[in-house]
Amino acid sequence: MPFAIAVLVVVIELSPAHFLYTGPLLTATPALAAVAMGPKGTFAAAAFALAISVATATYNQAWGSQQVYTNFLALFLVSAASVTTSSAVHTQRQNELNQIRRIAVAAQRVLLRPVPDRLGPVRAASMYIAAETGAQIGGDLYEVVQTRYGVRMIVGDVRGKGLPAVRSAAAVLGAFREAVHYEDDLVEVINHCAAALRRERAMPRGIEQDAEQDQSESFVTALVAQVPDGPVVDFVNRGHLPPLVLSEGRVQAVMPASLLPPLGLEEFITGPPAKAESHPFACGDRLLLYTDGVTEARNSEKEFFALPAAMEALKDRTPPEFLEQLHQGLVRHTQGHLADDVAMILVDRLDEELDE
Repeated sequence: MPFAIAVLVVVIELSPAHFLYTGPLLTATPALAAVAMGPKGTFAAAAFALAISVATATYNQAWGSQQVYTNFLALFLVSAASVTTSSAVHTQRQNELNQIRRIAVAAQRVLLRPVPDRLGPVRAASMYIAAETGAQIGGDLYEVVQTRYGVRMIVGDVRGKGLPAVRSAAAVLGAFREAVHYEDDLVEVINHCAAALRRERAMPRGIEQDAEQDQSESFVTALVAQVPDGPVVDFVNRGHLPPLVLSEGRVQAVMPASLLPPLGLEEFITGPPAKAESHPFACGDRLLLYTDGVTEARNSEKEFFALPAAMEALKDRTPPEFLEQLHQGLVRHTQGHLADDVAMILVDRLDEELDE
């Protein structure tokens, strides 16, 4: 708008209608720029208005008139006030944004805690990438805990976005962190998570919160895994993507023997009770748990990200290096535009010598 007004002044001054008094229009341009364009934009608008004033005064041979100098004085005063005000507002907004980011980082560390490098017989790393610019927390979740039953972990994806998704993720994670230490059966662990999600959905919400997302329609895809002392890994998959195991340089997706619905959709469970499924996981093998933000990432040609190939190509990297380079690969593949949140856990089964 400020630059459009300045262009309008140029048109008037260079036309037969130049007798119209356009000084107030130019004077208003830096003030309008200060509303939304920041200090640099305000300064640019003021400089543009000054250049137009000089050019039009020269073109119309108006130098020496009191009106020209009055316009210059008014433009200078308004520009100085606008740049000063815009700088102060920009500084205040930046301070508020920094405070919000600090709060978000603290909340993320509570909800999604960093995974220790070493837990019992495994070496691990985790990564979370929010698709929304500036966001720290989304609807994906993960956790890795060392227990007397082995190293237990969960990765999940909440349907939906915003605060309702964060609340659902917090409910599932809280139940998981409690149940893993007391339940010897992985199925019971994930049942606790499902019960916590049902309680969260049943809680009354305010009108403005109900408008964000219908809690009765929310669900969470989740995968719970356990690495005991033996050369196996146990899984219970509730509608989540299959984990990938890298063994002897080749990646294999561990498909569940029986399909189970996500958490929150227990009414669709039929047949016998679920059981944990085991898969070989020997020393030197690598396990990757992830959400669909990885596999559904597309490039400009709508091609999906080739996760198994990337996992094989990075087989010699340490867990933190692997996740960082995988992140960079995702950014390159999508040209920096992730469409969904990404959560990943990478676990390496250590050699027996290191276990001791």
